[in-house]
Amino acid sequence: MKKRVNHTAADIQALDGDGPFPGDRQFVVALYRGLEILRCFRPSDGPLGNQELAQRSGLPKATVSRLTYTLSKLGYLVYLEDSGKYRIGVPVLGLGYACLGGMKIRDTAQPYMDELAEYAGNGVVVALGGRDDLSMIYIACARSSGVVSLQLNVGSRISLARSGMGRAYLAGTDEAERAVLMRQIRARAGEERWPRLEDEILRAVEEVRTRGFCTNIGEWHSEVNSIAVPFRPPQSEMPVLAFNCGGPAYLLNRERLEQDLGPRLVEMTKKIQAFGSTYA
Repeated sequence: MKKRVNHTAADIQALDGDGPFPGDRQFVVALYRGLEILRCFRPSDGPLGNQELAQRSGLPKATVSRLTYTLSKLGYLVYLEDSGKYRIGVPVLGLGYACLGGMKIRDTAQPYMDELAEYAGNGVVVALGGRDDLSMIYIACARSSGVVSLQLNVGSRISLARSGMGRAYLAGTDEAERAVLMRQIRARAGEERWPRLEDEILRAVEEVRTRGFCTNIGEWHSEVNSIAVPFRPPQSEMPVLAFNCGGPAYLLNRERLEQDLGPRLVEMTKKIQAFGSTYA
């Protein structure tokens, strides 16, 4: 049974305050907070309680309880009486499929991704992703017919700062957006980790500038190597995306990534870009 919570003025301020865009009267902070709660759920999670959601979102627990109650009334969360926790509801899946259905680039890119994955061989995943906050989310992927493969699929979330795909995305953005994201990454990473992380990101940006792709040799995961390429749609209103190609380090060494798969990924991206408005 759900507990009744008495909300203080501080709780209401946390829900209805300035949020990430102080002074913007058009920005609805309560909606932002609710979406932040939904973002807390990960594919590997079981049900989450208000305490866990408060820790992940950084919001007061009483504020979280108002949001989860509202989201459950609307069906976006399902309340589990036995555990007092929540799981994602079916309407969220509907939003996800509506998003994917509107991305025609997936249909354009898929055969090229399939072809590259088959060429790369067992264990390799080729993916297309877009940014969500400080993560990249797979919106399309392809793998060879072999049995060894990274367990990543559409909807998988990887780090913007540490993954090859994320760094390629950063290389593909304009300087203003990159500067904002770098500040956010620094704040989350902390001052101790930041200098090395900044060096790795800037190196990847320079690699994209000079070679068209960046490498990630064990920096996202110690046993995974990859290369990645930014994808800049010709339509200015469309967001930057990124392609990557990666797999277990024992199958993909640096030499093959740099001399073979990297150039092939760049060429694949150019072919997809040539379709122009057909994926708008």
